[in-house]
Amino acid sequence: MKAFVLTLLLLLHAGLATGQSFPARPLRLVVGFTPGGGVDINARLLAAMLTGLLGQQVIVENKPGAGTNIANEYVAKSVPDGYTLLFNSSAFAINLALYQDPPYALRDFAGVSVFSESTNLLVVSAALPARSLQEVVALARAHPGALNYSSAGAGTSQHLVGELFKLRTGTDIVHVPYKGSAPALAALVAGEVQMSFSNTVAINQHVRSGRLRALAVAGARRTALMPEVPTMKEAGVEGVEVPLWYGLLAPAATPREIVRTLAAAVAKAASSAELRKRLLEQGADPVGNTPEEFDRQLREEVARWAEVVKVSGARAE
Repeated sequence: MKAFVLTLLLLLHAGLATGQSFPARPLRLVVGFTPGGGVDINARLLAAMLTGLLGQQVIVENKPGAGTNIANEYVAKSVPDGYTLLFNSSAFAINLALYQDPPYALRDFAGVSVFSESTNLLVVSAALPARSLQEVVALARAHPGALNYSSAGAGTSQHLVGELFKLRTGTDIVHVPYKGSAPALAALVAGEVQMSFSNTVAINQHVRSGRLRALAVAGARRTALMPEVPTMKEAGVEGVEVPLWYGLLAPAATPREIVRTLAAAVAKAASSAELRKRLLEQGADPVGNTPEEFDRQLREEVARWAEVVKVSGARAE
């Protein structure tokens, strides 16, 4: 019996020592998107900062496919030791509401921290006879089904933000999906569709040239790159506050002290003046919130998107 107790104490001591020395080897940030996109760029910015802060190399590993479900499932089923992490976006919460039977659940993950946050703006063709958000809503209500909006594809954040906008304004606007954000924006500039939801960096040059008109930010606050554009709430539409976050998640059983160590490192990286400048250039704001705040945000977002999916009948491609 004494030998058994001694063995348990030794194992406990070893476990505590491991936790205190975390990390002891390189870490992986698994990304469910191809290289070069917004999620991948943010992941690589964070990985470079974490490498310096944690004293171990942090590697970005791209596992695209199935709307990020491949990467999500891979991390959900990984050893919960803090060395295999998921770097994802709002697509994570959307998928949990959108897919009938995803191979993972929210309970399989622990939120670590949101690294940065941006938002989509409602942007319309300059040819549309509407110069404000309220004028767009009035036009859509007067002519149900006459207006259409583009998105990067069925089930994407652009699509569901559009459906949320329709739900909150009581309008009938036709969704036109494209294969990616670039063709969706090109269709708007070309006049194939009348409106879209897109990020600040993508639309900036077109707004400045007069080809497009930015009417409202689908977020809680204005964007620094276009401070003159009001939020949806400021422009008179409630309930369309949809932050596009980029954040770090871990398998649910990851020891809490490791989750907190990682969260503190993300927060420190996000507060870096150099990184803040690089994020702002992309139309994003640094965040670095706590695991508890991120977990609460995830629960709220899944519930909100479930409502949108149910009412709109949205389906994944």
